[in-house]
Amino acid sequence: MYKTVFIDLDDTIWDFHANAKSSLHEIFVKRNFDRYFRNFEHYFDIYAKRNLELWDDYGKGIITKDELSLERFLHPLKQVGIADAQLATEIGKEYLDLLPTRTELVPFARELLDYLHAKYPLTIVSNGFIEVQYRKLKACNLEQYFSHVVLSEAAGALKPDKQIFEYALQLNNTTAAETIMIGDSFEADIRGAQNAGIDQIFFNLNNEVSEKFNSATYQIHRLEEILEIL
Repeated sequence: MYKTVFIDLDDTIWDFHANAKSSLHEIFVKRNFDRYFRNFEHYFDIYAKRNLELWDDYGKGIITKDELSLERFLHPLKQVGIADAQLATEIGKEYLDLLPTRTELVPFARELLDYLHAKYPLTIVSNGFIEVQYRKLKACNLEQYFSHVVLSEAAGALKPDKQIFEYALQLNNTTAAETIMIGDSFEADIRGAQNAGIDQIFFNLNNEVSEKFNSATYQIHRLEEILEIL
């Protein structure tokens, strides 16, 4: 039924949450941030909540890449009375140096890629930054699996805009009807694929419950379940 598979990278294949947490913990310890925060979990909880909100705004075109990059590190500092944009910028640079070197994958991700790669051409479709995403793939030795890597900055559009999916379809010389998208973000991956007329597999990693999830072509909670679909 399908001839091409599109896959999101962060928290679908590459464990963004775990890798971000270990990167930020290294920075937290190096900079002695326990002077300002109760502990690392206190800092990370503040960061993670705001980071999700900012990525949502970035996907909607409300904020720019530069605004996202600064605000996600400035926000936790402001919560403890440190409105230091220069410090936030320095943390951001350190973070982007460390993050792509982390290699934790979502459980069963490599096994899934081995399985899919033998059957379909695979394409990454991601809103992640160019300077980071390719380094992640290389560090984890994932480049071999993908025919194309489609990033929003190169496509000129962010998921859920159908333009990024249409760009990926053109690269693969295929049609929406012959393609399926796998992703963990309902708003970016699933809505985006729906906007482009592409079937979807919603990877509901956190077992969230919402009526809107029923509109996905398929819904899974573990990557292993994809073997029963494709």
